[in-house]
Amino acid sequence: MISGIGVDIVELERISEIVSSQPKFIKRVLTDAEIKQFERLSPNRRIEYLAGRFAAKEAFAKAAGTGIGKDLSFLDIEVATDEKGKPFFIKPLQTGAHLSISHSRQYAVAQVVLEKSF
Repeated sequence: MISGIGVDIVELERISEIVSSQPKFIKRVLTDAEIKQFERLSPNRRIEYLAGRFAAKEAFAKAAGTGIGKDLSFLDIEVATDEKGKPFFIKPLQTGAHLSISHSRQYAVAQVVLEKSF
């Protein structure tokens, strides 16, 4: 049974501007493991990656019904990719959370569907 659905869309230019003016933004959004992956990417791909992870975490928080804040922070949520490049959550849930991330030249979008098991 579906317990929550969340969607978020982010402008890549906005993320790029934030990173330029607030370099610590990266460490507020990405976990240590995500930062290691981020640092392996080309400069253009880094903004896509960061925007995609930001959107995924926002979408997860919306699906959970909490939003990002006191009870759930960006660092409480971690996204990885499998050998085929499909994104998935490592934490806080390893099962029952479905994630899709997509990019264009201007936007990154993520959708999350949470399942409740019985």
